[in-house]
Amino acid sequence: MDASRHRSDTRAAIFDVDGVLVDSYRAHFEAWQRLGREFGRDLAEERFAASFGRRNAELMDELWEGAVPSDQVDTWGDWKEARYREILLADFPAMAGAAELIDALKAAGFRLAVGSSGPPENVACALEGLGRAGAFDATVDGSEVVRGKPDPEVFLTAAAKLGVEPARCAVFEDALAGVEAARRAGMTPIALVGTAPRERLAEHAALVVDSLREVTPQRVAELIDAANA
Repeated sequence: MDASRHRSDTRAAIFDVDGVLVDSYRAHFEAWQRLGREFGRDLAEERFAASFGRRNAELMDELWEGAVPSDQVDTWGDWKEARYREILLADFPAMAGAAELIDALKAAGFRLAVGSSGPPENVACALEGLGRAGAFDATVDGSEVVRGKPDPEVFLTAAAKLGVEPARCAVFEDALAGVEAARRAGMTPIALVGTAPRERLAEHAALVVDSLREVTPQRVAELIDAANA
């Protein structure tokens, strides 16, 4: 089989990190609360949950409307992420079934990538915590993209790194913005219920599950093939 045919037949799975590979919601929320306290601002969980999964600069403006000076957004963003990693590593919360699904997809011949808008240190932290850093063929993090989700840039960049056509990629996401980004990229979104309501995720996802343990490589392949039929 020639290389071009092999590429067209290859399937890929692209994973978001937060809420998909690692149950990072509480760690992020606590880190954002700590940041808010630095500026004398409270953060209601309901408001945080509605915006979870977006980039730091967008969230600072949306959550606190100018409390963080514009010329200090990056500095305070780094501060918040450092607190997040401290919290996370104190008791690493891997998502149920994540490591097993990664292993199964790899064994089934899928190319694997991470597509996250988070800092590279956060991505490395998550893969180290899972013990699966070597399983991924490519990673894309927030330092490599300009536009955050729901823009599809992060997933299209991951597909390009993998050498797999977007239509042959499935994306595992839990956030509405991420599911929309996958759909806009021309990929097959698989949504994990967590921070967003099932009915909202189902509006754009090809499959909605409560746990990654419900997913098999065969099912992922079927969904990709059905989308290309």
